[in-house]
Amino acid sequence: MHRRRGFTLIELLVVIAIIALLMGILMPALSRVKKQARTVACQALLKQWGTIWSMYCDDNDGRFPEAGDLGWKRGTWVIAFRDSYRTKSEMVLCPSAAKRRPTGTTGVEAWGDSTHSYIQGSGGIFNSQEVASYGGNNWTYYARDPSGTGAIQGRPIRWNWKTKDTSNSTNIPIFADAMWRGGGPCYRTSDSGALNPSFTRIRPPDFDGQWLGYGYEMMHFTLKRHQTGTNVLFLDWSVRAVGLKELWTLKWHRQYPINGPLTKAGGVQPSSWPDWMSSFKDY
Repeated sequence: MHRRRGFTLIELLVVIAIIALLMGILMPALSRVKKQARTVACQALLKQWGTIWSMYCDDNDGRFPEAGDLGWKRGTWVIAFRDSYRTKSEMVLCPSAAKRRPTGTTGVEAWGDSTHSYIQGSGGIFNSQEVASYGGNNWTYYARDPSGTGAIQGRPIRWNWKTKDTSNSTNIPIFADAMWRGGGPCYRTSDSGALNPSFTRIRPPDFDGQWLGYGYEMMHFTLKRHQTGTNVLFLDWSVRAVGLKELWTLKWHRQYPINGPLTKAGGVQPSSWPDWMSSFKDY
């Protein structure tokens, strides 16, 4: 009888080395696939939100939620829609930012970042405080303004969209990945003011997920949550991935300049962007 020959040490080491090499090749690819799957899942959720926003408008003569009637302003969408999703809490969570930051969950640490959720305020018919990772465009809200000079948190009401019935809806952001309840990006707060790329409400963050306060409104949306960009729901109820620098070209409010100083058309310079954004595509 012949004795069965086993593996030699060298053969075992070669097999282990090949397996390690394959794992090294496959793991980054698997990681990319997971991220892509989360991006697609996020877009699917935003499409559902498009249905919710559209149905709300249809039930209210085309109008968006009314900020003056629904309590605190940045989270008006939460209170208006809470009855639509209260049994489906996962709808307010992007799959890439479903968990809270480990450093805290209350008070000044209530905000999120590119990979973590934030905490909603209380109020409304269910008085909940959801963990969420989407936010609304604060320039959407309907508000009565007989004098034409009213403002909500320093935002001129006459610049608000107020209703869904408007042209060029494909470039008007409604709802998006966010680290806070909402935001109203703008270069200025009056028709006569000069466009200021350093204004707190428009300036880019110095690093991904930076939080400097409620008034730094574009920072709430400028998140590297989906590789090189973020997901946005638009007023035509379409959803698409948006490059981070592309956020400055969206039509946030009626007087917002889509070719402002932080765009290619407006002559933006590389030095205008923080280092972490320098390699991103320009728009």
